[in-house]
Amino acid sequence: MSKLGKLQIILKTMKRVLIAYSGGADSTLLLKIAADTLGKKNVLAVIAASETYPASEIDSAVKIAKIIKVNLSVIKTEELKDQRFLKNPAERCYYCKLELFGKLKKIARKNGYRFVLDGANYDDRLDFRPGAKAGRALGIKSPLKEAGFTKIEIRKLSKILKLPTWNKPSMACLASRVPYGMRINNKILDQIGKAEEYLKKEYFKQVRVRHHGNMARIEVMPKDFKLFLKPGVTEKIAEKLKKIGYTYITLDIEGFRSGSMNLVLKGRK
Repeated sequence: MSKLGKLQIILKTMKRVLIAYSGGADSTLLLKIAADTLGKKNVLAVIAASETYPASEIDSAVKIAKIIKVNLSVIKTEELKDQRFLKNPAERCYYCKLELFGKLKKIARKNGYRFVLDGANYDDRLDFRPGAKAGRALGIKSPLKEAGFTKIEIRKLSKILKLPTWNKPSMACLASRVPYGMRINNKILDQIGKAEEYLKKEYFKQVRVRHHGNMARIEVMPKDFKLFLKPGVTEKIAEKLKKIGYTYITLDIEGFRSGSMNLVLKGRK
């Protein structure tokens, strides 16, 4: 049996589902397959808006959900009111997901959706993801992971289905740019968001701005290093990021790596 066939069988047993939807490649594919398999009336996409995600990402997710023509709700999550999250421990994502999934469970119960789903994929099992622990504790299901879909397979199927997210760069919450133990606040998140928005608009499709106090450590794909050698580019980037609030601006010579802040954890699961 194909992985798509397995995914469809998993979804059919659930009948009515609420999907934690971000507009990324994973949750968009899950949303599309769920809508096609169960019927749009049996699927609700819920987007969580907060200071930890750029407004442009929320807007993009809304547009894509409208293309798929599913029921959609945008809610406000309040992880920044949780002191455990603001302290930014290694388990930060656990507290964020508790907030998100807790609200989604309440919405699902109130509206008759039998299961709450997320877009975790089979590759995610290899990474340090404390948010998954919160999902397990609250009974959140991950059909893509259960069906064995890897990230590459998700992108391939998304391209076949003509989903606009098939080649969309991965996006994690802005808090993931802050070293563990450095307290998170609105000012820091705003700095990171503005810096990344500028760099994406002007230069790079995939970029991270890692926040180290008054220093911004920029990660881009190695193939994009050459852009920094073009006349005036480094000067323009430095000028803009200094206006945003950084004193020192550096380029990470190892390039973009998802979860690079986790390197300090050394083997934590």
